[in-house]
Amino acid sequence: MSAFCVGSLFVQEVLALKIAGADMAVEKTSPSSIFLVGPMGVGKTTIGRALADELRLEFVDCDVEIEARCGAEIAWIFDVEGEAGFRDREVEMLAELTDRDNILLATGGGAVLRKENRDYLRKRGTVIFLDSSVESLVKRTAKDKKRPLLQNVDPAEVLRRIKTERDPLYREIADIRLYVGDKSSRRVVQQVVHLLNRKGKL
Repeated sequence: MSAFCVGSLFVQEVLALKIAGADMAVEKTSPSSIFLVGPMGVGKTTIGRALADELRLEFVDCDVEIEARCGAEIAWIFDVEGEAGFRDREVEMLAELTDRDNILLATGGGAVLRKENRDYLRKRGTVIFLDSSVESLVKRTAKDKKRPLLQNVDPAEVLRRIKTERDPLYREIADIRLYVGDKSSRRVVQQVVHLLNRKGKL
């Protein structure tokens, strides 16, 4: 077969992939990154930093990356662009971040709402769902004034509704689910490492 034919076939394959859908995530055969998902206030950032240190991975927080790129806080983006505008930015950011190797990524609580994001997370790394009770989440977020969805509302009611809506999505993509509750970050990290080893992910 001539070089031209081989090249043509390659181009055809690339075009076919694009036609199939821009939101299609390319699956990595050997995931080298870990993605944390779970409700707001569960401790993805705190636990993520400690777990990244333990596993010698680079820690990345999706919300922090979005703020750095936009030059504005998440709450401001929600106010100006609405939740839909923020979710659009989140999809773009996750498309980039999940394509990186050797990172431990903490996602925002609502990242799983978009199918594109669920595909990126599920196909490009090992997904860990950090879970907790609504009561625990209320305690953890009580003094946090930077969460747009919890401003001027009943936090317990909102967190309960969000948990009901998102839990099935977290479970859909999770390789590992771990109940956090009131455990220390150190204890959670120990349990995560144990589960990763047991599942052959390390």
